[in-house]
Amino acid sequence: MKEFQPSEPLSISQYANKYRYLSAEASSEPGKYYVERAWYQKEMMDAINDPTVKQVVLKCSSQVGKTEILLNILLYFIAHEPAPILYVMPTLQMAQALSKDRIAPMIRDNPILANLFGDPKSKDGDNSILHKRFNGGHLTICGANSSSSLSSRPVRIILLDEVSRYPHSAGSEGDPVNLAIKRSQTFWNSKIIMVSTPTIKGACRIDNAFETSDKRFFKVPCPDCGEYQVLKWKNVRWDKDKPETAEYCCEHCGTLWNDPKRWRAVRKGIYEPTAEFNGVAGFHISELYSSWSKLSNMTTAFLEAKKFPDQLKTFINLSLGETWEDKGDSLDENELLSKREDFDKDTVPEDVLIITAGVDVQDTSLHISYLGFTKNEIIHVIHHEVLNGDPSTNMLWLSLDKQLNQVFTRKDGKRIKVASACIDSGGHFTQSVYAYCKNRFTRRFFAIKGMSGDRAIFPKRPSMNNTARIPLFMIGVDSAKDLIFNRVRREGLIKFSNTLDQEYFAELISERVVTRFRQGSPIRVYERTKRHNEALDCFVYAFASFMGLNPNFKVIEMNINKQQKEQENQNETRPKQKTIVRNNFINSWDK
Repeated sequence: MKEFQPSEPLSISQYANKYRYLSAEASSEPGKYYVERAWYQKEMMDAINDPTVKQVVLKCSSQVGKTEILLNILLYFIAHEPAPILYVMPTLQMAQALSKDRIAPMIRDNPILANLFGDPKSKDGDNSILHKRFNGGHLTICGANSSSSLSSRPVRIILLDEVSRYPHSAGSEGDPVNLAIKRSQTFWNSKIIMVSTPTIKGACRIDNAFETSDKRFFKVPCPDCGEYQVLKWKNVRWDKDKPETAEYCCEHCGTLWNDPKRWRAVRKGIYEPTAEFNGVAGFHISELYSSWSKLSNMTTAFLEAKKFPDQLKTFINLSLGETWEDKGDSLDENELLSKREDFDKDTVPEDVLIITAGVDVQDTSLHISYLGFTKNEIIHVIHHEVLNGDPSTNMLWLSLDKQLNQVFTRKDGKRIKVASACIDSGGHFTQSVYAYCKNRFTRRFFAIKGMSGDRAIFPKRPSMNNTARIPLFMIGVDSAKDLIFNRVRREGLIKFSNTLDQEYFAELISERVVTRFRQGSPIRVYERTKRHNEALDCFVYAFASFMGLNPNFKVIEMNINKQQKEQENQNETRPKQKTIVRNNFINSWDK
């Protein structure tokens, strides 16, 4: 290994400009790195060289090169100012991918690093996937879900990537960010770099860290009037239904900038702090500053995203670099009641192609909701009913079987059966649910258990770890509620039958999101605001049923048209018969 030699004093951006090369498999513009290509990156990196800065916080959108910033920092502290380094990703799997896909190519393609590491194929332990030793230091790459990796070696430089997606606790050891930071306490000149796209307001690590910083925003001069301003999405203008016409409007003089004008303005931009400096330098940047993003593409993405609130959340987080703010108290049961439409289980709208059911099990009753889905994923709440009885007896479950096997009639005469149903097994009658679902798995009547936290609405694989040894699906109820409440607020995405009463809507909006702190970390949780929430639970389970189907709407629609033609041919030779549509779909967990 090459002996370390002191070199000329350079900042991180200067060092990257002089020595960094981008790898072909990790960059759309491989070759020499130039900070001028993304000028807003310069001060982000050079703040680390400031001896008064203890911590740097980068609250960023996607498409702004934040991974390249972190790799430039790595390059500097490996080759120019060697130090022990810890690089933390949200999971161990992501850490391994980073090492293989980004760090290994950087070591290979940058001559300044070529002789600083041992042979990656050797078995001496100095250069493995997650631990690499070099003269004067070492690099440990780990997942925030691994407590052992976060609490072993002391380190001077800590890179925390995508911190808003870290688990709340690293096993049973507590907050992974705090665990990582503790490892730097023995170094007087330690540096902590936190980077992430934001998530939900109040429970977002990067946003909370940014609020404790001096909050620097990048201001660019107008090419016409010269006034400096922070780029904001509200100032993007385009002709109706023509995203290709999108331009940026100066908030001072009103002139429009096309993409080249905007990019040139960014190259003259400066950061301006908006809070008092206390050792934490915070930077915010959005895709509006990116040299790789066109306003027409962003506008197209926005117009598509605004159709569905869950996609709009993604746009705000990933494109604008802003947190999504829940508005759980903005729903009103009387307003929803007034928006009911004229359909029921005997007059289902013609564009409904799939019907699913959700069943909530109570001590003296079963509650059932039926949802209809169109190819555009518009949801129709077709019917909600309560079956009274004792869930420990067979009689109530026979009644449920009759209800779930009923046939719904569309306004065009087509008849549709329930394609799938999710039945809650998390209450007092778990064994009764298991017994009912055991012989109905092929009918796609699934036993489920609701799970809180950030997880998939419907899992790829069921669990068999239960007393009945049946497939049990762990449903992400918080993820489903996020999506449901966001859609309820948007006009036309969820339609309600006129058979639903005020009690149904009171139960549907019976929960709200609040922020609680667990082991010092903020988390989002749903809490009841009313006594009963059965309608909401049923909606969640029926929606999870749909997510589990992964339906092919094109095939279903073709099947309906085919049956319609067959029916018309039959009508020519014999009396009219009704046809029951049997949905064709593909299940991801069947593949």
